Amino acid sequence: MSGSESLTSIEDRISAEYAGLSAKLKTAADYVAANPVDLATRSLRAVAQTSGVSPATFSRLARVLGYEDYEELREAGRNAVGQRLVPFAERAEALRRGEQGAAHFLERQSAMCTRNIALVAQTTSPDRLEAAVDTLHKANRVLLIGALGSAGIMEHFAYQAQYFARNWSTAGRSGASIAASFAQMAAGDALIVLTKTPYAEQSLRALRVARDNGFVTIVLTDSHASPALEFADHPFVIPTETANFFSSYAATLVLIETMMSMLVARVGPEADARIRATEDQTRKLSQELD
Repeated sequence: MSGSESLTSIEDRISAEYAGLSAKLKTAADYVAANPVDLATRSLRAVAQTSGVSPATFSRLARVLGYEDYEELREAGRNAVGQRLVPFAERAEALRRGEQGAAHFLERQSAMCTRNIALVAQTTSPDRLEAAVDTLHKANRVLLIGALGSAGIMEHFAYQAQYFARNWSTAGRSGASIAASFAQMAAGDALIVLTKTPYAEQSLRALRVARDNGFVTIVLTDSHASPALEFADHPFVIPTETANFFSSYAATLVLIETMMSMLVARVGPEADARIRATEDQTRKLSQELD
């Protein structure tokens, strides 16, 4: 993973270093990422006892992440968790309720999605977002790839873009389609990949080749441990927690729609003209079909 802006959050730092960590350090990093309240409120000895990872390993992890020592890492955790305690408490309360029925399920799922969206707003670096949008604005071609459950989200992303940009497209779900799309691209063009657990191998292969080809890569994923982050020029780790069996895309859609709004603002009056022209053609086609 690369990026010119400073890494400010613990999650950012873990994502940047994760691929190169030893097995023990990865276990410690997983615990830190999954248990921010423990990191902020419990002693190193207590955290080590609960996690099964030695205090020395947590201290090494802190230094690898760029902190002077574990206490500095813990202090960063305290600062971050202050913004999250209320959403965590609301979620815990919702899950403790025993009622069944539509109202209960709707309330629980809405609370989780709201929390995911709030975390995106709190943890996404504005500099990183600006840099990614700048890449999309300047690229001659933009290609979107999503496999499995992410495929439809990428198609929706491209559908929005087609209203004001002529250079966006989605790659088909076959390797041949991706290869054909890559053949029309050049160094400096942009690739956006959305990949979540279980991380489709086709998406990971596309990222590897894109990096070799000199494409600029934007990765939307769900965990600091995602193997896609290794190939990301502009990485975004998006919360997907849900009461459902399937990961939530609510926060992902918010980030995508934010990128779209920023792009339209950058294109300016030209975007307005293209959107009007597209709407005119849509109306004509609707009349013909009627």
